[in-house]
Amino acid sequence: MDNQRLILFIVFSFSLLLLWEAWQDRNAPPPVAPTTASAPAANAPTPSQVLHAPAPAAAPQHEGLAKGARAVVETDVLRAIIDGNGGDLRELQLLQYRETEARDQVFTLFEDDKTRPYLAQSGLVGKGLPTHRSVYQLNPGTYRLTGNAAQLEVPLVWSDPATGLRVEKTYVFKRGSYEIEIKTRVVNGSSAPVELTPYYQLTRHGEPPRGATFFLPTYTGAAVYTDTNKFQKIKFKDIQEGSAKFDKTADNGWIGMVQHHFVSAWLPENGIKREYYTRSLGDNLYSAGVILGEGMLAPGQQKTFTVPLYAGPQTQALLEKAAPGLELVRDYGWLTPLAYPIFWSLEKIERLVGNWGWAIIILTILIKLALYPLSAAGYKSMAKMKKLTPRLQKLKETYGDDRAKLHQAMAEMYKTEKINPLGGCLPIVVQIPVFIALYWVLLAAVEMRGAPWLGWITDLTAPDPWFILPIIMGVTSILQVKLNPQPMDPMQARIMMIMPVAFTVMFVFFPAGLVLYWVVNNILSIVQQWAINKQVEGKAAR
Repeated sequence: MDNQRLILFIVFSFSLLLLWEAWQDRNAPPPVAPTTASAPAANAPTPSQVLHAPAPAAAPQHEGLAKGARAVVETDVLRAIIDGNGGDLRELQLLQYRETEARDQVFTLFEDDKTRPYLAQSGLVGKGLPTHRSVYQLNPGTYRLTGNAAQLEVPLVWSDPATGLRVEKTYVFKRGSYEIEIKTRVVNGSSAPVELTPYYQLTRHGEPPRGATFFLPTYTGAAVYTDTNKFQKIKFKDIQEGSAKFDKTADNGWIGMVQHHFVSAWLPENGIKREYYTRSLGDNLYSAGVILGEGMLAPGQQKTFTVPLYAGPQTQALLEKAAPGLELVRDYGWLTPLAYPIFWSLEKIERLVGNWGWAIIILTILIKLALYPLSAAGYKSMAKMKKLTPRLQKLKETYGDDRAKLHQAMAEMYKTEKINPLGGCLPIVVQIPVFIALYWVLLAAVEMRGAPWLGWITDLTAPDPWFILPIIMGVTSILQVKLNPQPMDPMQARIMMIMPVAFTVMFVFFPAGLVLYWVVNNILSIVQQWAINKQVEGKAAR
């Protein structure tokens, strides 16, 4: 395979890789039929029929959840709505983030929507204990974190006068934090012991988040983490089909729901026996949760247990601080070892310059300098190949269709001129892993969400609204093709000229930050290739 064919092979392979990943996420096989959660292992807390019962016929899920007394909570970073029916966290807005498609609207993570519900629920397994369908007493109104207060609490109470059982559920919101503590106090006023088996679950629709596109394939689904098998994705279609495989029992870890840039996860304290479960509710709704074993509560006794809920952005520092393994929800793809240092470098540069766009440009220059020896060798090989183009064309005319003799003559010419015909591929081969890693960094880094560069680029994680960067990228790509040796095969030459146009069309849908990297890389490559071409031509003239 000659130089041009190898370049075409690499380019096409790279294009197909990106398109295949996008196609897999967008065209996954449809769900088959609802199924219940897998049976738990021995000695683990067992879900009751109450927990796994279908929704009442009088209130099907797709018609929305029943509404009761509501508390509206406002902190410096969150706006939440808690409903007395079930004591659910029904809505959650992240005040520092905006919707992708409507930049004037605050981003909503949890929402009490009939067609796209997403909420956090909790309750207790066992006869006579409140579940996420029980009604709690709640003082309705607005609760604001004001003044110098570090936190605020929203109490809910459920009681059964007939048995003497009382459950107090308290939501604790902290200043500047996306962690919400759910503190549950159980008072056993009955004459019999009560087994405490609380559960915490997240219920959401199976659709991708708003703003998702074909060219931005990101994972939407459940996830669980344990010390044994680490981070495990649980796809909605696997939950639907009953084929989801993950650690069901443990005494550590967390379970959550993941989507582009954001995550919600229950974070029980390590050391408590637990069971993780998933279930399909029908109507494209899914739940993922954890059941804890808190032991027996004797008559006249009380016990309090607290489980934090992280519901917020996939910010690296916040995830690492919240729980072990939670930072793995930032999906850097199969090039994580390369993507992580790229983001680390970008973050350090951004702190110095105060702009993610300029940080991308500076990082591109640094990468180009680091790879200079390899790319220079490749460009020298391409420059020498360009000078041989007339002689190679003459060989083709001489040998005609006798490809064996043609390739033998070409090999002898390469040997005589001391040229590696594959050396010109080095610049492409080297930068493709960097490109893919940066692609995933820009997809995963919520730190860049809504981050401007200059002028018309107001969000580096969104496509260029005026298509200026993709057009510049296409023009510079054409210039690069002109600087490289032209293929002898007319068909290959046409394909080489079509590729920049095809990539320009594809890059219209890519994040502006990624296109910015490619534009800067192209410009630097053009300057380097031009300088090396002049150097080779000068030596040949002397």
